[in-house]
Amino acid sequence: MTQMALVIDLNVCVGCHACVTSCKEWNTSGEAGSLADLQPYDADPEGTFFNRVQTYEAGEFPATDTIHFPKSCLHCEDPPCVPVCPTGASYKREGDGLVLVDYDKCIGCNYCAWACPYGARELDPKRKEMTKCTLCADRINNEALPERDRKPACVLACPTSARLFGDIHDPDSEVSQAIRERGGYQLMPEWGTRPANHYLPRRKTEAHGCSAQSCSCGSASQPQAESLEGQLESGQVNLASVAAHV
Repeated sequence: MTQMALVIDLNVCVGCHACVTSCKEWNTSGEAGSLADLQPYDADPEGTFFNRVQTYEAGEFPATDTIHFPKSCLHCEDPPCVPVCPTGASYKREGDGLVLVDYDKCIGCNYCAWACPYGARELDPKRKEMTKCTLCADRINNEALPERDRKPACVLACPTSARLFGDIHDPDSEVSQAIRERGGYQLMPEWGTRPANHYLPRRKTEAHGCSAQSCSCGSASQPQAESLEGQLESGQVNLASVAAHV
């Protein structure tokens, strides 16, 4: 069975939100729209988004690392949101494994949102319908578009190619090779939902361009951490060094 999914490279995501804005633009004008925007420029903006980027700081000042973590529906192979839907509005499409919502059947009960352990669904405050990432289902199969454009809007918009799209069940696909060769992992696999989307972990880096005699950052005098977690904890990893060696 085909299972289309995203593979997101955390090494090269710079948190520019191009994926967020392109997703919003395409889906507002496509089959999923329109998506609500309430007070978008006020102190308390509110709206509906399929894709969000969460940003974290690791380490201790001044040797800190900024980590950008994009998150959307993971199109689980065993989605808990589907069986709880009382109207059958949430379903998993057989042809490509996408988890979708039939808006004509959705009654906005929120059962699917409560069942999703990833918080990937948002109730549109104007339409009172549950919305979520569709992996641009109305785009990837659109034969009116050039073949190179039959990808999710977020994938095409990413300036650093941090987002890959393809069939994870095809061992020869780009996404399968990336998962296999670079240790791609699922988000919270302990829930047993078998998320289709994967993340590529941050690579270990080594200090370059400084010496114990001339460097004032102090990293040259510190022992190299054996794991990424150790590097983050000791503040040895920084965004510039990661980007420089991708």
